[in-house]
Amino acid sequence: MPKQNTSISKHVANLIKYAKENLNLNYYDAIYAQNSLLALLKISEPADADAKLPDFQTGIVDKIVDYAVDNGIADPKAKLLFETKVLGLVTPCPSLVMQEFDRRVRINGVEDATNYLNDLSVKNNYIRMPDIQKNIKWTANCPGGDLTITINLSKPEKSNEQVALERSLPQTNYPKCMLCLENLGFEGTYRHPARETIRIIPMFLNDEPWFMQFSPYVYFDNHCIAISQNHQPMAITPLTFRRLMDFTELFPHYFLGSNADLPIVGGSILAHEHYQGGKKVLPMFTRPIRKSFASDEYPSVNIGILDWYNSVIKLSGRVKEDIQAVAEKILAAWRRYSDVSVGVIAETDAPHNTITPIATMEDDTYSLYLILRNNRTDESHPYGIYHPTEDMHNIKKEGIGLIEAMGTFILPGRLASEITKVVEILSGAHSLNFAELSDESNPLCKHLGMIAQLVNDHGVTNTPEDAEKAVIDYINNTCVRILECTAVFKNTEIGQQAFEKFLNSLEIKA
Repeated sequence: MPKQNTSISKHVANLIKYAKENLNLNYYDAIYAQNSLLALLKISEPADADAKLPDFQTGIVDKIVDYAVDNGIADPKAKLLFETKVLGLVTPCPSLVMQEFDRRVRINGVEDATNYLNDLSVKNNYIRMPDIQKNIKWTANCPGGDLTITINLSKPEKSNEQVALERSLPQTNYPKCMLCLENLGFEGTYRHPARETIRIIPMFLNDEPWFMQFSPYVYFDNHCIAISQNHQPMAITPLTFRRLMDFTELFPHYFLGSNADLPIVGGSILAHEHYQGGKKVLPMFTRPIRKSFASDEYPSVNIGILDWYNSVIKLSGRVKEDIQAVAEKILAAWRRYSDVSVGVIAETDAPHNTITPIATMEDDTYSLYLILRNNRTDESHPYGIYHPTEDMHNIKKEGIGLIEAMGTFILPGRLASEITKVVEILSGAHSLNFAELSDESNPLCKHLGMIAQLVNDHGVTNTPEDAEKAVIDYINNTCVRILECTAVFKNTEIGQQAFEKFLNSLEIKA
């Protein structure tokens, strides 16, 4: 038996009280959850909760997890898995959450319902806000449109010990991926996160079964994911436009977009059809139309080239079917479109052209943004012709998917400490030694070009504040350049003429 003390019974009682007050756990389910926790922790009887609850994380959850570790109930290398199990027991079951969601839609509207689900996801630690708040975030004010930049510290890199442990474990095929419906309630493993606290909302998009959940990694307000109930690969087809626009009818206060369906320009999970959305706060939405066009075939649709860094066509209007028809026409044409004069080649040994689509709805007006993408590589651009060039990989090497293409950059966590060291060089707190920096074992080696440029432009006698501003400005300018790399039609006179030429080929005229 564990080394029981009265405090662990009180911690359990406090957790039950917290769940009743914050997670909508009802009276009878609270008794059931309490007994489940007593059994899990091998406690003989409950205690009374404190009149005033202590801090949820440090005063309740951490105390329960530490007790479980100290008494051999939980693996010290799997504290988060055990914590999720505990909080899953006090979170209302999926069907009750769905009922409460539907009740709120009927009484107060869909925005109140999504606020409820988001709040629940935060308060049961599915969305770990203390970790999210560690992210470093700022707005880059740029002439071509502001960008939002986040250094991601909420997903710490795995230690060598963790990596070795994962490799030693047997491979399993359940769930098939991180997005499958079977994750609902999954207890997790060392390589697959626990999902006892996740709650979802089922829905139909284009008369197909889908479900919506919030992302545990919040990169913008109400960051949600719409996921196909079937494990099927990502594909941009006419069905995509219908699903995205169906979603915005269900949730008009949200946008929804799809990553492209090809490597390099697509998302990190191409094996399972899913879309990402949330509040309409991404920078691309603030941009005006650069040039307007029209189609005689579909006069109800407003067509324009968006004033943005990459190549975006915006379709808007009140007739959803007409917008979908124009989008389908553009997709079909773009799949096979080449213009060697500006380097656009649709196919070599594989198809290269695809689209990143995003849907919104405002006051009964539908909008569909189509970001034209191409994933071709060549000898000079082994990572992608429309991918950040290698001189920018010190800032961002990963693919530029949906979120970044819309102006919200997620940069690797390593940059936090590396920026500090570069600031020390520019402010003279650390001596400049290019031989030392050139050593591949030095984490600043990848930044050698950036450091040389910054030293040339600013010297090494700056105040810490000016040094930091110089580094941040460099990162901001690099993010602009990255987005410009992704433009298949560059924002030059030649590039924009080629863009118009593509639209003209579809009988879409200025």
